Amino acid sequence: MSGEILILDFGSQYTQLIARRVRELNVYCEIVPFNKQLELSPSVKGIILSGSPSSVREEGAPAPALDVEHCGVPVLGICYGAQWLAWKSGGTVAPAGSREYGRAELHVKDASDPLMKGIPADSRVWMSHGDTITDLPAGFRMLASTDAVDNAAFRIGDSLIWGIQFHAEVHHSEFGARFLENFVLGICGVAPDWTPENFIESTVAHLRAQIGKDRVVLGLSGGVDSTVAAVLLHKAIGAQLHCIFVDSGLLRKDEFASVLESYKGMGLNVTGVNASARFLGDLAGVTDPEKKRKTIGRDFVEVFNEAASKIKDVSWLGQGTIYPDVIESSAVPGASATIKSHHNVGGLPEDMKLKVVEPLRQLFKDEVRRVGAALGIPPLILGRHPFPGPGLAIRILGEVTPEKVAILQEADAVFIDALRREGLYDTIWQAGAILLPVKSVGVMGDGRTYENCIALRAVTSVDGMTADWARLPYEFLASVSDAIIRSVKGVNRVVYDICSKPPATIEWE
Repeated sequence: MSGEILILDFGSQYTQLIARRVRELNVYCEIVPFNKQLELSPSVKGIILSGSPSSVREEGAPAPALDVEHCGVPVLGICYGAQWLAWKSGGTVAPAGSREYGRAELHVKDASDPLMKGIPADSRVWMSHGDTITDLPAGFRMLASTDAVDNAAFRIGDSLIWGIQFHAEVHHSEFGARFLENFVLGICGVAPDWTPENFIESTVAHLRAQIGKDRVVLGLSGGVDSTVAAVLLHKAIGAQLHCIFVDSGLLRKDEFASVLESYKGMGLNVTGVNASARFLGDLAGVTDPEKKRKTIGRDFVEVFNEAASKIKDVSWLGQGTIYPDVIESSAVPGASATIKSHHNVGGLPEDMKLKVVEPLRQLFKDEVRRVGAALGIPPLILGRHPFPGPGLAIRILGEVTPEKVAILQEADAVFIDALRREGLYDTIWQAGAILLPVKSVGVMGDGRTYENCIALRAVTSVDGMTADWARLPYEFLASVSDAIIRSVKGVNRVVYDICSKPPATIEWE
């Protein structure tokens, strides 16, 4: 890897999108909180300052702990980042006449600047800010403006520091990708060599050096992340890896057997542990969503540890943690709230004696899939939808019982099988059925029923951080609803969830 870009996060909703756009240039980047004390490694070739919900005019406004003006690498400030650069040097940042949000026409004033290379004289950009830079400090050069924003882009003299008040990372910015390409590849001079093949080669070498002759135990879930992590570790250390697959009784219909079958022929050493009675017993009477998660997490750790203790001389715990888990677990203070407990990052017991190895913690979900494809993992596994760590327990609102699990497994199977059969499965990020804690009146045959309601959820997304409800055909939904009510005893009503994330989450609990 020839170099990387560092993104200082001031709490913008778009920070991860900046990272994704840089990664799409085949350049590695990392997101760190703005207030983290840093010593730049030689591999850092440039810095991007993100936007923020804060105002530079506020007392105690966020300011980077790093001296970005004298750090020796190119710097690009985006929105808040640009306003902070101007404010710090004596420029004027004032409230915009009205909140500048949405599309705007950018007019390039200095086409000779390297940041403006290949950008037409007029193009569309995306604005989202309540403040604006009304006066640039002495020595700053204005590069572009919009009808409402005089200083939409600037450069500090002939230095390697730029600022833009629009969001180049948002796809609504017509040439946003070109702006980032100009900065990352052109100005910073980073070679686009962040590819799945290079990642595998460097990660395997690192894992061998990190683990040596030690043994590693890893919990498999049958999902994409844990599978790719396992295959990557197996490529590095072979028989030193031991995998454990725990059946909590909260998996999809027949999933325990089918997942174990899918790992045959992949060379992985997998032990299956059926602990469904233990999990369901401990969930009896539990209705609070967070308590459900903690109960399941505790049981999983205990069951996993019991199985792992039978493997001699284990020194490492492997996990399928991916980058969004890492980012959400180390969010900028005050910029975001904890939505739910993660079962990977931050969820380990304090007395755990194993060292942790997380080979995928640098990757977004789509990057994990590309690495998996390069490793030769079958598409059927790589294309699987994400499935929550607590399983169907958080898709059963209220108390979890074996009877409710059985109902939901059947309804979910009808839904997922239909998506596959109709060629819709691969167009969706995540789908599943939810058992609601309400009953309603229905009519079947000549009799009155009073039975359960199933909600169907299907969303489209890139990485699960934001999502939109999937516009499934009405005919398909009608067919699935009819099939569930006909074949699943105890259900007489089906509804479809049409909420996006935000404001809703993908899961219901």
